[in-house]
Amino acid sequence: MRNFRQALLWWYSLHARDLPWRRTRDPYQIWVSEVMLQQTRVATVVDRYRTFIASFPTLVALSLAEEDEVLTQWSGLGYYKRARELRHAAQVVMREHAGSLPQTFEELRRLPGIGQYSAAAIASIAFGEPVAVVDGNVERVITRVLGATEGAQLSTRARMRDAAQKLLDKDQPGTFNQAMMELGATVCHPRWPRCDKCPVQEICRTQGEHPRPPRAKILSRQTAYGLVQRKVGQSKTVEVLVQRRSADASQMPGMWELPEVDISIVENMEPVLRLRHAITNTAHYVTVYAMSEPPEENLEPHPAQQWANAEKLLGIPLTGLARKVLMRMDILPRPKSIRTGTKIPDALDPFVQNLNAKGNTRKEEHGKEEHER
Repeated sequence: MRNFRQALLWWYSLHARDLPWRRTRDPYQIWVSEVMLQQTRVATVVDRYRTFIASFPTLVALSLAEEDEVLTQWSGLGYYKRARELRHAAQVVMREHAGSLPQTFEELRRLPGIGQYSAAAIASIAFGEPVAVVDGNVERVITRVLGATEGAQLSTRARMRDAAQKLLDKDQPGTFNQAMMELGATVCHPRWPRCDKCPVQEICRTQGEHPRPPRAKILSRQTAYGLVQRKVGQSKTVEVLVQRRSADASQMPGMWELPEVDISIVENMEPVLRLRHAITNTAHYVTVYAMSEPPEENLEPHPAQQWANAEKLLGIPLTGLARKVLMRMDILPRPKSIRTGTKIPDALDPFVQNLNAKGNTRKEEHGKEEHER
């Protein structure tokens, strides 16, 4: 185990990606990053993390923010329940912990939205508690190093956590945990692992892919939306019609989106945009149709609609899909760290290009929590 720890930490000291949340020891900022990284690509998180921290630089600021303000800054990350629970937890910390984030794994676990993984990550990275992190990346590394078969002796999370705890470097728990996740995210890929780049290859009993159960089938759905625009005032400012999802919607309640269109009505029309958008286990094949004011009859009736210009759109919580469409149609500005598809060439800054070059493609596998660090 000592050889494993030494080899891993040496490799990490040379190859760790330069990520903004790794430049701070602020427990609040580390907490925010850990929540954002759940099932979300690093390149996407980098941009949203920066704007989120700029908007809510402290735990106090987050606790005092309105929910819509938080959701607006979260837009594009998905899994919006995370943002609501993050704000709720900040309020609990202010009310019950005098504004100081709890420092132990057990105390952190009691906060809203903080599970086993997040509590271990925050406790070890921010406070140095010797508790092992287990996400999909770590689980894969351990499974391969020990030569286990996924679904066999290390199938339960309790056994996996026990194995991770035995491997943990108790003197540098935060650094070791990040090194394990970095190895899984950038070298020990689910498919085609880069074993020739692995610092623990000689110790690994698998040295390659390991048997895995079949992946859950991805569902597909065709969806159509209307891009309804108008120009107002002497300046001919462009406004877009958006509508708010109901508060009791099963997904993204209270978020703003483009109005949905009946596909059967527009099947003979030429869309202005086609794209694929994944939400949980469903791939949405989306077509967007340009429509002029007033809204045409083929739009679905909706009780909560409003016109919004670009400035207003930036200040309301849009769904990730709506934000993606509006960026690709040049209605909203596109951050450099977000890929924009084939309509316009990608505009990625060198920092994010470096992230992608070092391995930035894993999100979630077999329903397990996995983080791209």
